Amino acid sequence: MTDNSKQNATESQQVTQNNTDTKPQLVDRFGRQVTYVRLSVTDRCDLRCVYCMSEDMTFVPREQLLTLEEMSRIGKAFVELGVNKIRISGGEPLTRRNILTVFESLGELDGLKDLTITTNATLLEKYAQPLKDAGVTRINVSLDTLNEARFKKITRIGKLEKTMSGIDAALKVGFQKVKLNSVIMKDYNDDEINALVEFVRERGMDISFIEEMPLGEIGDHDRAETYFSSDKILSKLQESYELTATDETTGGPAKYFRFNDSDSRVGFISPHSHNFCDDCNRVRVTAEGMLLLCLGQEHSMDLRKIVRANPNDDEALRSAIIDSMQLKPKGHDFNLNGQPIIMRHMSATGG
Repeated sequence: MTDNSKQNATESQQVTQNNTDTKPQLVDRFGRQVTYVRLSVTDRCDLRCVYCMSEDMTFVPREQLLTLEEMSRIGKAFVELGVNKIRISGGEPLTRRNILTVFESLGELDGLKDLTITTNATLLEKYAQPLKDAGVTRINVSLDTLNEARFKKITRIGKLEKTMSGIDAALKVGFQKVKLNSVIMKDYNDDEINALVEFVRERGMDISFIEEMPLGEIGDHDRAETYFSSDKILSKLQESYELTATDETTGGPAKYFRFNDSDSRVGFISPHSHNFCDDCNRVRVTAEGMLLLCLGQEHSMDLRKIVRANPNDDEALRSAIIDSMQLKPKGHDFNLNGQPIIMRHMSATGG
């Protein structure tokens, strides 16, 4: 080992030891501590969901993406600074070649309590067991309908049976939790709320209902017309179920309710009707290496540039991440009417 390598190893060890200190290292101007990173590994996907991307997408050139090694290095730096949850996202993360190496490297990190993935489950039949072996704790599956024809309409090119097989594979492997994420849209799938809830109750899963977010141009889909609030969903569910609000959390923005007759939980992520910015603990890293300090703003820092300018110096990377906390805005300015404020698609952001 070279002198520089020994020095970097010593610094890394010192930073890791500092994680046991009581003083948080990633705190923004508003006193919010960042403990959760969503790391996008690709903007590509094998589906074309109407609320996420255009049917004819132009993807980022592959040479502009972070390498797998750079992703692992960035994830490690965040954990050394006190982050205890990393969610791998995309696009569809399992379409990235050799992506298991990132899960394996992150899964070995001391201090990382929760390594999760958001996926459309089309490839989970193949990857469920390897993900579990790599240290993945929980799986979130994006699924908005149980109707095959409607699934094809929402995803444009998808086959429901592939997602269902993936869910079955994940349940068989035995992750801590497998959860559905469902975007409910008026006149698209708002008549399936109870059916989706019954689906998870029968399988011991959780479900989170997510209000649609206005990110990127997506063709003729009108978000204002399809908006369906969390309050409407909750009201509909309360007609059939006894639900009790809880203070449980999985580290993200969902507010959970429990059933009186099931271990399953139903969560609501409500960026419009119940803004959750005041206690935001999250940042995102895009597949190109841009550290986004807010989903609904453009405040960012180019981590790819820093990583490549300092190939043997993780201290420079950690310092940049700490400095970025001063850029984190108070909140988003989502607006369902008119042009989207943020022109990047959710797939480019890390869904």
